[in-house]
Amino acid sequence: MSLNKKNHNHQSAKATQHDPFAALRFRDYRLFTLGRLLLSVGSQMQTVAIGWELYERTNSALVLGGVGLAQVVPMIALTLIAGDVADRRSRKLTILLSVMLLTLCSLALAVLSYTRGSLFLIYSCLALIGIGRAFLKPASDAIMWQLIPVSAFTNAATWNSSSFQLASVAGPALGGLGIAVLGNATGVYVLAAIASLICFIFIAVIKEKKVERVTEPISLQALAAGAKFIWDNQLILAAITLDMFAVLLGGAVALLPVFAKDILKVGPVELGYLQAAPSIGAFIMAITLAYLPPLRKAGPALLWSVVGFGVVTIIFGLSRSFWLSLVMLTLSGALDSISVVIRHTLVQIRTPNQLRGRVAAINSVFISASNELGGFESGLAAALFGPVVSVVGGGIGTILVVIATATIWPGIAKLGSLQEYE
Repeated sequence: MSLNKKNHNHQSAKATQHDPFAALRFRDYRLFTLGRLLLSVGSQMQTVAIGWELYERTNSALVLGGVGLAQVVPMIALTLIAGDVADRRSRKLTILLSVMLLTLCSLALAVLSYTRGSLFLIYSCLALIGIGRAFLKPASDAIMWQLIPVSAFTNAATWNSSSFQLASVAGPALGGLGIAVLGNATGVYVLAAIASLICFIFIAVIKEKKVERVTEPISLQALAAGAKFIWDNQLILAAITLDMFAVLLGGAVALLPVFAKDILKVGPVELGYLQAAPSIGAFIMAITLAYLPPLRKAGPALLWSVVGFGVVTIIFGLSRSFWLSLVMLTLSGALDSISVVIRHTLVQIRTPNQLRGRVAAINSVFISASNELGGFESGLAAALFGPVVSVVGGGIGTILVVIATATIWPGIAKLGSLQEYE
């Protein structure tokens, strides 16, 4: 009887371990994920509306370039402070205040759109959005892992990736549809504000658990503790560095309009398919990973997924077929999703709770910098050497980065199942 009970318990534990909905079975995590999904969709809708309205009003590519810059500069400038606040103060309160700021900014953009307010005021709103996101990101990343047990971290990472990719597909489409139906961007800003407000309500009803907070006096050493932790933990440093340089070198997305028009000879509808393909691939892979048992060899999976990302980037750069290019972009998103899930899980499992905010802040800067600089790098290389050389060279560079990472940090190739650390 005792043996049967043990076998039953073992089978139950195994079933729980492979439960694709493990993280979603926790009420607060469901509320948090749904709220963040709505916030992301609203943000993506708003981004489309801002770009469409500003270009319609000014017909200036420089003005469009300033949209991203106005938001990313405050995010980078406030990194250390925002991370420290996430570890020192109530993470739930920080999220609520940040979301409320984003809601007010969306309403302000709606007013400015309706009254055709000045570019200065619009950029001021964008800067405030950047400030809100600077504090929102580390606090959100830190509190998320308080809502579930450590055993559900890997599963949560896949659902986080899934919800982000779903927002990346649905948000722009809904934003464009909103402009088409309403005839202007004003209503889209209002919809984004409503999405933010619903997110605020969902977060407000979450029960924040009591956790150990930072009590040491504010100092440069305390502010930089997240960066020191990453530097001291070589596997985390290796994973973050690998991801950053892969995005920096292998990002072909910034050049998709050029490839669609000049190389693949297709129109705007096909361009929309190409732009959506990486997110669709990432979404499908994230859902697949949620259903599959945890990876037993996370290190090799991380390295090979980034190698694969480089290979499909090269094939995309050389392709003259729309359908082959579409498949390669879909695969690039799927392979990138594998590395994202492994990296997020590794970072969260190995980071002490009292450092989560500061580590998340540093991590978000790596991501933001690689995305922004990656687009700039691709554009510069395309201007100097042509788009094909830019993308193919980026893919080759990504593979070389994997080789360098495995050489500098040999421990990453030996990383086994992340469940061992849970």
